[in-house]
Amino acid sequence: MKSMRHRVPSPHLLASALALALAAPTVLAQNAASQATDLKAVVVTASPLKGSAESVATPVEVLYGDELDRNKAATLGDTVAKLPGVQTTYFGTGVGRPIIRGQEGPRVQVLSGGLGSMDASTVSADHAVSIEPFLADQIEVLKGPATLLFGSGAIGGAVNVVDGRLPDQLPDTPLSGRAEVSGNSVNNERTGMFRLDGVNGNWVLHVDGMIRNTDDYDIPGYAIVEHDDHDEEEEDHEEEEQVKGKLPNSSIRTRAGAIGATWLGEAGYFGIAASTYRNNYGIPGGAHEHAEDDHDHDDDDGDEAHEEEGDVRIDLVQNRIDMKAGIYEPLSFLQSINLRAAHNDYEHVELEGGTPSTRFTNKGYEARLEAVQKEWNGWRGAFGVQLGSTDFGAVGEEAFVPSTTTDTLGVFVLQEKDFGALKLELGGRYDRVELDPADRGSRDFSASNLSAAAIWRISDGFDLRFGVDRSERAPTNEELFAGGVHVATQSIEIGDQDLSTEKGLRGEIGLHWHTDRVDMKFAVYQTNFDDFIYLADTGVAEEGFPVRLWTQADATFRGAEAEARIALADSSAGAWDLRVFGDYVRAELDGSGTRQVAFEVPHGDHTHAYQVDLAQGGYLPRIAPSRFGADLNWSLGGWRASLGAVRYNKQDDVADNEEPSPGYTLVDAHLAYRWDRPASSWEVFLDGRNLTDKEARPHTSLLRDYAPLPGRGVGFGIRAYF
Repeated sequence: MKSMRHRVPSPHLLASALALALAAPTVLAQNAASQATDLKAVVVTASPLKGSAESVATPVEVLYGDELDRNKAATLGDTVAKLPGVQTTYFGTGVGRPIIRGQEGPRVQVLSGGLGSMDASTVSADHAVSIEPFLADQIEVLKGPATLLFGSGAIGGAVNVVDGRLPDQLPDTPLSGRAEVSGNSVNNERTGMFRLDGVNGNWVLHVDGMIRNTDDYDIPGYAIVEHDDHDEEEEDHEEEEQVKGKLPNSSIRTRAGAIGATWLGEAGYFGIAASTYRNNYGIPGGAHEHAEDDHDHDDDDGDEAHEEEGDVRIDLVQNRIDMKAGIYEPLSFLQSINLRAAHNDYEHVELEGGTPSTRFTNKGYEARLEAVQKEWNGWRGAFGVQLGSTDFGAVGEEAFVPSTTTDTLGVFVLQEKDFGALKLELGGRYDRVELDPADRGSRDFSASNLSAAAIWRISDGFDLRFGVDRSERAPTNEELFAGGVHVATQSIEIGDQDLSTEKGLRGEIGLHWHTDRVDMKFAVYQTNFDDFIYLADTGVAEEGFPVRLWTQADATFRGAEAEARIALADSSAGAWDLRVFGDYVRAELDGSGTRQVAFEVPHGDHTHAYQVDLAQGGYLPRIAPSRFGADLNWSLGGWRASLGAVRYNKQDDVADNEEPSPGYTLVDAHLAYRWDRPASSWEVFLDGRNLTDKEARPHTSLLRDYAPLPGRGVGFGIRAYF
C-alpha cells in the first residue's frame, strides 16, 4: 500500500508562497472596473496554430520586449528564472538550465525556433545549453507536458527561444536592427551585440553577432561552506586555500553569431541560416577539483597531480544550419504545409590545466513537417511528422556514458474549437525512440501522449482553465547506460538498461482574471508518475565516491503558482504598477519501506557486485524551494524604473542523504531612460542585482556548498534600436 505521508501541501508553506500574489488583487478588486482590458497579442510560435499567449489553453509564459531586456542573462535558465513556476539549475555563471515546476534535464526540452538545441546539456549538470539569450526576440515557456509538440523529452515542459533569424513576415522598413554594449561590476563583464535585418524585394537578409568576456565574479565571503564534521586540520587547510570575496575559475568567454536569408512570397516561403555558438567557461572548484581529492594516493603524488591538472574549463563549439520552407493553400482543405529542419555539429572539450581531458560530441539533424488545416465545422487543427537522429560521442577520462546513436520518429495531431463560452483543445502523439550504444545492445521505446485542455469564459474578464494530459518519456542514454565516475555530480553513476518508459498523468485547474487595473493568473496542478526515473543514493562508496543508481518508482509532483499585475496609479507623477508572484512545488516518491536492488560497479578491468535496500518513499532531491516576490515599477515619459525582491524559502523537504538549504532574499533594481530620434531610439540603463550582497546558495545547484550566487553587482550599458 502506498504511503499517505504529505499527500496535501503544508498550508502554511503554501500560504507563504502565494499570499502576497493573491491578497493584493483581492483588495484592489473591490474598486476595480469590471470591464476587461485587451491584452497585447503575443503570438506563441511554438504551436503550429500560432495563437496568442492568452488564447492558448495550455499554460504558457512569454518573455519579450522590455521585460526580456531586464532579465537577459548569460544563461537561458537565469533569463527565465523569475517567471512563476520556473527556476534554474546553477553550476557557476556559465551553466543554468531551466527548471519547470520542479522538473529539469531530460524532462524539459530546450528549443531554438521550435527544434531541439541538440547539445549535450542533459547529459551532465556542468554542460551548458548552447543557446544565447542575448540574441532572442522572445522566449516561450510551455509549462506542463509539451510532448504533443516536441516528443517525450518535453514531458515536464519546454523553453523555445525565438531569434528572428528566419522571419515569418517582411519587416516594416528596408533596414532595421538593434545593438547593445554593456558591462557589470560583479565580474567586470564586457558584452556587445548587434543585429541587422535588411529587405530587398521579397528577400529578408539577417546578420547578428555577440561577444561576452567576464572575469571571476565577486561573492560575499568565502566560496566553500565549512561543515561541522570537518576536523580542525581540514578546516585550516581549506581556509588557507580559499580566496575571500571572489569565486575562482568562474570567468566566461562567449562568441555567437549567425547569417540568414529568407524569401517570403504570396504562395510560400523559404529560408536558410547558419549560426555558431562558442563558449569557454570555468567550472568552480567543488566538482572536478574536490572530487579529485577523494582518490586514494599519497600526499606527494596528489599535490603533483593537482598542480598539473589545474583549473577545469569547458570549451564548447556548436555550428548549426537551420532551414524552413512552406507552401500556402497547397490543397483545398489545407491552409499551409510547413517544413522546419536543422543540422547540428556540437563539441565540447573539458580542459584540465589547459590540457584536453574529455571530449563530448553530438552530431545530427531534426526535421518537422506539419500541415495546418483550414477551419472545418469550427475546428482548427494541424497534423504532422517529426524525425531526428543524433550521434553522441564521449571519449576521455570522464566519459561515464558510452557513445550512443539515438533515432526518433513521431506523428502528431492537434485540434481546437471555440464554442463561444468554451474553447476546447485536443491532441495526440505517438513516438518511437531507438538508442543504439557502441558497446552493448540497443533499446527501443514507444511513447503515446494524449492531451485535453479547455478555457471556460465565465465573463469578459474572468475564465477558468482545465487541463488533463497522459504522457510518456523514453529513458535517455545516461539513465540506461551510465557506468563510471561522473565528476560533476561527485559520484559514480550506474545506469539500468532494463528501464521502461516513464508515464505521467497531469491534472491542472487555473484561472485568469483581467480588469482595467488587475491582470491575475493562478493555477494548481498535480502529476502522478508511474515508473519515474531518478538517481538514487545506494549508500555504497567506491574510490571515495558515493555510488548512485538510476532506478524507477512511482512519484507525485504537486504545486501551485500565482502572478498578479496591478495598476496602482497613472498621473502627472508617472505610471505605477505592482507585480507580485509566488510558486510552490513538492515532489516525493509514493511508496514506503525498502526494496532490494542488485547492481555492479566497474572497477578497472573487473566489477564489484552489490545488493542494497533502496527506500521506496521520501522526497526527491534538489527540488526548487517555494518563493514569493514583488516588483514595483514606475514610468514617466522616457524614464522607467523598478525595485523588486524575491524571497526563496528554506528547503527542508529533502531526500535521503541530502542536506536542507537555508532561505535567502535577493533584491534587484533597474533604471533606464529612452529617447527617440527620427530614425532610431536609444536607451541607457542601470541594473542592480543582489543589492544587499546576500550569500545565496540555490537548493537546485549541485555546487551549492562550493559556489554561491554572485554578490552585489551593477550592470550598465546603452541600447540602440533602428
